[in-house]
Amino acid sequence: MSLINVTNLTFAYEGSYDNIFENVNFQIDTDWKLGFTGRNGRGKTTFLQLLLGKHEYIGAISANVTFEYFPYPVPNKENMTLDVISEIFPDYIHWQLMRELSLLKVDEDVLYRPFASLSNGEQTKVLLAALFIKENSFLLIDEPTNHLDMQARTWVSDYLNTKSGYILVSHDRAFLDNCVDHILSINKTNIEIQKGNFSSWWENKRRLDNFELAQNEKLRRDINRLADSSKRTGNWSHEVEKTKNGTRNSGSKVDKGYIGHKAAKMMKRSKSIEQRQQSAIDQKSKLLKNIESSETLEIVQLPYHKNTFAELEQISIYYGEKLVCSDVDFTIEQGDRIALSGKNGSGKSSILKLICGEDIQYTGSFTKDSQLKISYVSQDTSHLQGNLTEFARDNGIDESLFKSILRKLDFSRVQFEKDISTFSGGQKKKVLIAKSLSEHVHLHIWDEPLNFVDVISRMQIEELLLEYTPTIIFVEHDREFCGNVATKIIEL
Repeated sequence: MSLINVTNLTFAYEGSYDNIFENVNFQIDTDWKLGFTGRNGRGKTTFLQLLLGKHEYIGAISANVTFEYFPYPVPNKENMTLDVISEIFPDYIHWQLMRELSLLKVDEDVLYRPFASLSNGEQTKVLLAALFIKENSFLLIDEPTNHLDMQARTWVSDYLNTKSGYILVSHDRAFLDNCVDHILSINKTNIEIQKGNFSSWWENKRRLDNFELAQNEKLRRDINRLADSSKRTGNWSHEVEKTKNGTRNSGSKVDKGYIGHKAAKMMKRSKSIEQRQQSAIDQKSKLLKNIESSETLEIVQLPYHKNTFAELEQISIYYGEKLVCSDVDFTIEQGDRIALSGKNGSGKSSILKLICGEDIQYTGSFTKDSQLKISYVSQDTSHLQGNLTEFARDNGIDESLFKSILRKLDFSRVQFEKDISTFSGGQKKKVLIAKSLSEHVHLHIWDEPLNFVDVISRMQIEELLLEYTPTIIFVEHDREFCGNVATKIIEL
């Protein structure tokens, strides 16, 4: 066991006005299985890069370990997979590699195929195997679940549960719960570490948030009561003070000393009340700093004149001579929330594209009303560029609604001035989701919408779909999300 100590860490990117980290202090045990969570854009990947020494910073990070980062870059994907591993770790021992691949349920034959020919899941697992054969390293694992199907996520999570000594960035709740024993969370104003998995951390956070909200309400009432009391006491003091120059008891002279003493006493009481009020205000200002804004999102789907939106009967899809999927049967009806499930490469995205009206080679019967309006969220975000105002205008959506949704998904106003191409992967996904929610349509079709999207935003989107019950068909590998949202699951 050794420790990683972070002391007074402060960091901002060159040219930025805002610090990503400011005087941050915490300590990590290198035997921990550490889950790393926080809203998109809070600096999770940046912190991993600081550990790797990629940026200059103020403060200190001390550690007696070397760091290894996942995913490894693979510049020559046409090389044999075995050669890719040799480039990453020239001194690897073959039986150790085979042990790790076996634990990850990867066949040996992938080593003798071009890396580019492997599925996304196979590539991820091969690179994880290469990562874990490096001994005496503390591992920085950055979002390994993206593009993994549900079964592969289970295997990788079970695999990581047998290991220790890593920081794992993931937004999949079930995945984190299965393979971490501590949570490192980047909050609005600090970074904290708690023992336990994601669910225990979230429950503790909810309790603390509810306590702070209750305290905030109590202090707000106290401040208003003290303000009214201070004002009344101050007014009484001034009224008493004015009688010093008047008369009392049918023209007899007033006791100016007595009245002055009484006025001063009341003024002192007023000052005391003001001090208590200020103390309550100061106490109130310390609350709510780490409560995440998770305001309710809204969606308005157009009413449709038919109950049935589309029907697929005995659908088989081909790419050239290759059969992608076969004998697919289901109906999309108003109010359905359909999850397409299956391994990577089983044809889920192809089915979505067929429903959207793309030119897909298929056999079988597919019917869809020509008046059906569809909003599509694709996996790909590489085409996004320009500012958000231009994006809203080019896509014919209401700019104020679009930006309001992004604000609720934790976009700062500073973000609105930046080019979308500079956004993080999760922020780009949120742009596509906000666009979809702003469109007036009958049916939403989302293809892996939650890749890179932070956990709290996922739960907001989940709540939205449960509250407004729009008609939607989606592909998503987040087990919790699918289990909570879907009314039908179609296995391919």
